[in-house]
Amino acid sequence: MSITSDFERMLRGAALRVTRPRVAVLSAVHDHPHADTDSIIGVVREDLGEVSHQAVYDVLRALTAAGLLRRIQPPGSVARYESRVGDNHHHVVCRSCGAIADVDCAVGTAPCLTASDAHGFEIDEAEVVYRGLCPSCSTAISS
Repeated sequence: MSITSDFERMLRGAALRVTRPRVAVLSAVHDHPHADTDSIIGVVREDLGEVSHQAVYDVLRALTAAGLLRRIQPPGSVARYESRVGDNHHHVVCRSCGAIADVDCAVGTAPCLTASDAHGFEIDEAEVVYRGLCPSCSTAISS
């Protein structure tokens, strides 16, 4: 079974029509987690040739709405996309180079943090962004 047919199955399972741009965007985000829109456009264009910015934006919006992708926007960063969805994981961001990595939920099930006052909301997700220096930047600073 090929990765492409997995993406096609995912699209059909989300009641979305299978199109080359949708498959290309899913593939790009799968291969480049936490990529920004411009990076995704570049990867999609390598695969399909010319494709408009608007087409990629529309596909990203549709795939995010269908729950096949997750849009994240760490403070101070542009929007980024990932294919890891539905597990309420968090992120660590390098203060120097901006690298982003996934961090599994620290404690318990979603939401992994309990708000001190939920203000009547039924909370079902918590988003945490850890900040620090990635190994490359940490090594560069200490040398």
